[in-house]
Amino acid sequence: MSSTRQMCTFVLDGMTFGIDVTCVQEVLRVQTTTPVPLASRAVSGLINLRGQIVTAIDLRAVLGLGPSPTPPMNVVICRASGPTSLLVDAIGDVLELDESTFERPPNTLSAATRTLIRGAYKLDHGFVLAIDVDAALATVFPRSQTIH
Repeated sequence: MSSTRQMCTFVLDGMTFGIDVTCVQEVLRVQTTTPVPLASRAVSGLINLRGQIVTAIDLRAVLGLGPSPTPPMNVVICRASGPTSLLVDAIGDVLELDESTFERPPNTLSAATRTLIRGAYKLDHGFVLAIDVDAALATVFPRSQTIH
């Protein structure tokens, strides 16, 4: 009997990505962001999440994609350091994916993108790229720049 994994899916530049559903706190529509001076290009700004200040990370910038043609949606994830919002083009569904369909990142991805992707789950109608959230956030917040 093979095991399964539930993934919250979202779209960036026409590609379907997924994050383990246990990492996702909530999904939000477009939020007003406050810019952060001198921040990385991937830091879109800060959002107010019911009184809590949350950093909004533009996953398109992290993955080296161009600007979004539409206002981004927010996938708020839980990290040990607190919530972080990942900006995406569109929200998909929560899918239960069979681990037997998982493969290493495809060679068609750029080398930089491949380091941010754990692998791909094959579907009947395409695939879901499983993003490595820790690796993606490390490109924005290297350990040497962590604020204490």
